[in-house]
Amino acid sequence: MHQNQLRRALFAGCLLTLQHLVSTGFAASSFYLSEVPDYQWHAGCFGTATGNLIGFWDRHGFSDFYKGPTNKGLAPLNSNASNAGINALWASEKGVDGRPKDRPGHMDDYYVEYEDPSPDPFVLSRRTEHTPDCIGDFIGLNQDKWRELNGECDGNIDGYSFVFWDNSGRKRLNFTPRSEDGNAVPDVQSGLRTWAEFCGYAADSFTQLSDFNPSVPLRTGFSFQDLKAEIDSGYPVLLFMQDFTRFDRTVRGRAHANPTIHGMLAYGYTISDEGTPFVRYRTSWASGNFNFSEWNSANWTPEGILNLPLRGVIGFHPKPKITSVIMTPEGLHLRWHAPRSTLVNETTQTSSQVQVYSVEQSFSLSDPHFETVGNPTDDPETTIPFNAQRDVYFRVRVGTRSGTSTEF
Repeated sequence: MHQNQLRRALFAGCLLTLQHLVSTGFAASSFYLSEVPDYQWHAGCFGTATGNLIGFWDRHGFSDFYKGPTNKGLAPLNSNASNAGINALWASEKGVDGRPKDRPGHMDDYYVEYEDPSPDPFVLSRRTEHTPDCIGDFIGLNQDKWRELNGECDGNIDGYSFVFWDNSGRKRLNFTPRSEDGNAVPDVQSGLRTWAEFCGYAADSFTQLSDFNPSVPLRTGFSFQDLKAEIDSGYPVLLFMQDFTRFDRTVRGRAHANPTIHGMLAYGYTISDEGTPFVRYRTSWASGNFNFSEWNSANWTPEGILNLPLRGVIGFHPKPKITSVIMTPEGLHLRWHAPRSTLVNETTQTSSQVQVYSVEQSFSLSDPHFETVGNPTDDPETTIPFNAQRDVYFRVRVGTRSGTSTEF
């Protein structure tokens, strides 16, 4: 969706009656993850949506995802005024967010204007494109480089990206699309993994069509219960909005171009007293905190603006990374980066940290047998007993709380 159109959208999905139910505590249940950025649209909906996602994780356990000067290196909650430099997180640009003015970035090499179908500027200028350094570079955003993407369209025109779905409705985990010559073709989910690696982290990602998608067999596909489980476990979920039957179109004379899509970020859910499930999300238009849609095959976005249903979802789970190991008189002190989300129960006006951590050790990597050492902890560091008489390897596992028990 083009930014000029966004300002005309009084988001019908807000559903004032639902907002009232949530804000007054009369919904049966309402949960959301705290401190989720709400950035204004810039250079593509999935650029903005993934910016909201990675900005969330920069604030919740993975401080190396954003290292620019904006907000002193911490991804801000909005992209207004002095925070506008955060746009470089997904669309780098010369002279922006500390980048030298003579060093082209994503915007300089790939972007002209929204839905521009012409060759990329670096091609027209006959210069070498920059080395990938922002989210958009890794997810294929705005890059006119690929043909016959999953048999659907050629891509990507300006403002657009792509996802390779498993049309059976099964979850596709850590998939890397390949062209006929065997080269990797980046899409949103594979690009998020390579972006994480670029930042020094590992991650799992998945895609799955929605369970109400008409191409999905009964009782397959991503369900509301799956969404609830992701949120309850502390993980926001990207939403891919697209007409169920439209896979390409002609744009400004360019045939077989990307169809109309939109990207958003789910970070909560509400269940009404009648049991109706609603998804809470960031629109990628900086629309605020009360944006909901019922979990169904109807169009989630405003009539006459986008008019699109949810085709499928993209999940992203960054993995723990041990950052420090120090011997102390009390034992071995370990620190790590790991998911550290807070879930707010809006009905009871309470909140709690979702994740807990367990350190495991193995005396071999060729034949690993990891066992828990020490006690689970809420903190991203702990001290464990240590005997230095033989080689030992450590890892951190992330668990979530379930009642009074802890699951790993």
